[in-house]
Amino acid sequence: MKINNKVRFEDFFVYLNKSKTLIISDLQLGYEGDLIQSGIFLPANNYNNLIKRIDKTIKKIKPKKIIINGDLKHEFGRISRHEWREVRGMLEFLKSKCETIIVKGNHDNFIGPLAKKHEIEVSEYKIIDDYLICHGDKILDVKEKYEGIIIGHEHPAISISDGSFSEKYKCFLVGKFKNKELIVQPSAFLLNLGTDITKYSTHSPFIDNINNFEVYALSDKIFDFGKFKDINQINK
Repeated sequence: MKINNKVRFEDFFVYLNKSKTLIISDLQLGYEGDLIQSGIFLPANNYNNLIKRIDKTIKKIKPKKIIINGDLKHEFGRISRHEWREVRGMLEFLKSKCETIIVKGNHDNFIGPLAKKHEIEVSEYKIIDDYLICHGDKILDVKEKYEGIIIGHEHPAISISDGSFSEKYKCFLVGKFKNKELIVQPSAFLLNLGTDITKYSTHSPFIDNINNFEVYALSDKIFDFGKFKDINQINK
């Protein structure tokens, strides 16, 4: 879906047309391994399904650059053996397709040595096609000029209800932060649709008043749901 002359949404990606940059956020690799270690058993297919889904978009778009916009891994304070295998495999896969850069998120402790081994840059932010790309967990002191902002971190999802039935979708949000366009992309994490913004407060410091944000829901394709305040009113 085309958002403006510079940006379009493709599955859970943001795509910058001019530089042919594909942005993905919040993969949360290693989550399944943590559940299994906790005694919760489930089919361990999230990683393989995620690879297939990313590969499908890469083949369609043919990007020149991929930005992982934070939270490549799940655990905060350590990196498990299972997580290490998945992170290493994902970096090898993405690097084999095109130039790959990691924008560090709040979950990405200990990612530096593995990225260095694969000759992948790790940065606090990048500015590409006049967009500041940062994870979104904190406001950064950026001196360079830019026109818009792209963040992850929020894992936005939205529920639509008719009173008796409710359906939940991952979603993109498009609004403003200090007079700059702000794009919030959904997580690439497949085991959870995300945080329902109709029920819970947002937690990124970039999102102040969500009422005037445009909502784009992700299903088999992307749908323009209009402004959040109108959706929220319908759900009441």
